[in-house]
Amino acid sequence: MTTTTQPARASLSTAPLSGRVSMAGDKSISHRALILSAMATGTSTITGLLEGTDVLATAQAMQQMGAQMTRLGDGHWQVTGVGTGGLRAPEAALDFGNSGTGARLVMGVVAGAGIGAEFIGDASLSSRPMARVTDPLSLMGAQVSAASADKVTLPLHLAGPPTAMPIDYLSPVASAQVKSAILLAGLNAPGKTTVREAPITRDHSENMLTLFGAEIERHSDGAQHIVTITGEAQLQATDIAVPGDPSSAAFPMVAALCVPGSDVVLENIMLNRQRDGLIRVLQDMGGDITIIDERQQAGERVADLRVRHSALKGVEVSGAIAASMIDEYPALAMAAACATGPTHMHGLHELRVKESDRLSAIADGLKANGVELTEGDDDLLIIGAGEAGVEGGGLIETRHDHRIAMSFLVLGLFAKNPVSVDDTTMIETSFPTFFSLMQTLGVQFER
Repeated sequence: MTTTTQPARASLSTAPLSGRVSMAGDKSISHRALILSAMATGTSTITGLLEGTDVLATAQAMQQMGAQMTRLGDGHWQVTGVGTGGLRAPEAALDFGNSGTGARLVMGVVAGAGIGAEFIGDASLSSRPMARVTDPLSLMGAQVSAASADKVTLPLHLAGPPTAMPIDYLSPVASAQVKSAILLAGLNAPGKTTVREAPITRDHSENMLTLFGAEIERHSDGAQHIVTITGEAQLQATDIAVPGDPSSAAFPMVAALCVPGSDVVLENIMLNRQRDGLIRVLQDMGGDITIIDERQQAGERVADLRVRHSALKGVEVSGAIAASMIDEYPALAMAAACATGPTHMHGLHELRVKESDRLSAIADGLKANGVELTEGDDDLLIIGAGEAGVEGGGLIETRHDHRIAMSFLVLGLFAKNPVSVDDTTMIETSFPTFFSLMQTLGVQFER
């Protein structure tokens, strides 16, 4: 199959960003809304669903297992579920494309449903580690068959047991995907299934399981965050309004902070404490970010953000905050490049097993644009250009990674010379309205 690339670069004549935009729906919430609606009894209505290719792959997978998916309009869906025990084995492989979230969460669904399925994905997803999920699911009775027992990757076949076994599991990695897969498998396990983690990871699954009627217990013993689900649950259909994605908001947010004269309002942003790390770090750097009209939506804290150009300064970024902004480090690196002085980010090893080795991709891209830095195994030290300005002029190898592509397009908005990326097609996976939204704020890209 021939892949067509779409290069792009930022225009040198970028005016200040201005205006108001409503952010696209959160990707994590969108995946979970589809999965839980498919496992519930009755018909759920979802509004604001992110219709990127990652989320649509999850919709297709749940439909293959028996749920009815009806698209009513832009981001507006109805899902008629089959109940927690009503899923059927798919006749064809479940293809998740580039979506690690979809693949790993649905593995938990399949393991708990007592059915079998083959999981496949694109070249990038097929290189990503899956043992972190298949290991605990195997303890619950699932049987996993992959090409290599030493490094479990897609393609693989997973078969759930007739009745999943409840477990008490200490996760060796800080991953909401691992936690979520176990909790989803635990929906059909008799008794209580417990996941222990340190540090705490994003809790969207716990919040949404509660909305659908599952019994969830949460507490901390000081060293660990502990989540328990009571199995043999009956989920009830509910209506979900998906809040805006803070990971997508990272790009216009950093652009507005770094392009002189900018003043924008980003509407409907989810501010879950396990997802707002970038906002906290940017505020520590001197970023002028004002939280407006806080409210609750889909079990989450939501607000509008006013973001104005600011003279950022370099800071130390502790590894303790990594789990709350793991997808936002590429955007933060661009902010660090325009800041004055050093920004030292710690605890970045998880970046090496994302859609690409993001730590390496960030470092190589910044070097190609004249930014001084030091890349470590688990950290990155960036010496910001400050008033001197980032030189720019580089061509970025995106490595088929959507966040790398969008981050370096943002860098080009304030660099002294145009920054080009080799491909933008993969941006559809997470932020299909990226170009149109940025254009609404006054940004022009050459494509």
